[in-house]
Amino acid sequence: MPELPEVETVRRGLMPALVGRRLADVAAHRPDLRFPLPDGFAARLRGRRVEDIGRRAKYLLLGLDGNLTLLVHLGMSGRFQVASGNGPLCLHDHVCFVTDDGWSVRFNDPRRFGYMDLIATDRLSGHPMLAGLGPEPLGEDFTGAYLGARLSGRGMALKASLMDQRTVAGMGNIYASESLYRARLSPLRASGSLGAAGVKRLVGAIRSVLVEAIEAGGSTLRNHQRPTGELGCFQHSFAVYDRAGEPCPDCRCDVARTGGIQRAVVAGRATFHCPKRQR
Repeated sequence: MPELPEVETVRRGLMPALVGRRLADVAAHRPDLRFPLPDGFAARLRGRRVEDIGRRAKYLLLGLDGNLTLLVHLGMSGRFQVASGNGPLCLHDHVCFVTDDGWSVRFNDPRRFGYMDLIATDRLSGHPMLAGLGPEPLGEDFTGAYLGARLSGRGMALKASLMDQRTVAGMGNIYASESLYRARLSPLRASGSLGAAGVKRLVGAIRSVLVEAIEAGGSTLRNHQRPTGELGCFQHSFAVYDRAGEPCPDCRCDVARTGGIQRAVVAGRATFHCPKRQR
């Protein structure tokens, strides 16, 4: 599932084609994705001007004139494709937008786990999908003091806490593993066992990993593409994720003796770490 860097990459890719443009036409080629589309979905969007495109955690927020926001989650396989003109539909092009200057923006989702909803902009923070989310990890509210207080006294595995969207909005499996490696912290240790120095390292690691991943266009493992069709590149920089049995890039492990990078399961998700480096 796309995580924060992939969604942020899509947001940036959509802005040149959509921001400041009116939606001359909108077509929904099926009545639902993961959930039914809102009543009158296409008609409520036609003719509206896209004023901004934001992101909250793993959600895209297309701000429209008239106090309306289109909330989008990409799901497992959803992606936007931007092209000039309005050519023939591709398989799984479920929702199509055409702007007043002729650009076509299509939402393609083979597995249909994506999600779209329309919400009054001034009621956005109370939407069930957004209410209760933690701070953005690249925002000013995500500090060592905040994270230390949030983790204090918690016995669950540290990686599980990081993937709790009430703790860190937008963090997922890949970037939790990579951030913990960079912070030299075991994903298996108790969340409340970090001292102030460990929390500080972790906040810095999360920020640096996410910034680098965004600059690389995210990670393409299966479905992620930028709206231009380009693939993400951060998967080529993984230190531990999906590298079980390989040597750790920052220490000289004897792989024949230690087994190299280890795979474990935390909160039902595959977790990768170097036991020698991460404590």
